[in-house]
Amino acid sequence: MVILITGASHTGKTLLAQKMLEKYKYPYLSIDHLKMGLIRSGNTSLTPLSDDRKLTAYLWPIVREMIKTAVENEQDLIVEGCYIPPDWAEDFTEEYLCEIKCYCLVMSEKYIENHFDDIIGYADVIEKRLDDDCTKQSVLEDNAYFAEFAKGRNVNCILIDERYETDL
Repeated sequence: MVILITGASHTGKTLLAQKMLEKYKYPYLSIDHLKMGLIRSGNTSLTPLSDDRKLTAYLWPIVREMIKTAVENEQDLIVEGCYIPPDWAEDFTEEYLCEIKCYCLVMSEKYIENHFDDIIGYADVIEKRLDDDCTKQSVLEDNAYFAEFAKGRNVNCILIDERYETDL
């Protein structure tokens, strides 16, 4: 089984992947780690601050083929990151899709308004963020995008509305 976890920045994708690794012993791939490896090695002229659409266009073909390889080898894998395109499922035949589950973490507007300080406070719980230019407005916009991302697609939306649950 391959589990995709996507969503806006600061929604807890990496934390969820880490908890799943600990509970189910599924390895996980952070697309951010792949991104930084490719950037730092000089394999792309993109930077960590490049437009997300450009980063997605560059990273997704690599990640997609890694997912196919895991499915073909009957290996479990969690892939987490915001660089999964909304039309991700179109890149796979039904034989692959039956082995892939996609989850999108989305914080409601109400949750963001009521818990923004907590969101920022937990930003470094798994990964250290060096240049975190996160604002309430950017979090609201990013979560609205991913809420739309999940609608009408082969994606399970996990809405964070009242409380943020971190237990599996």
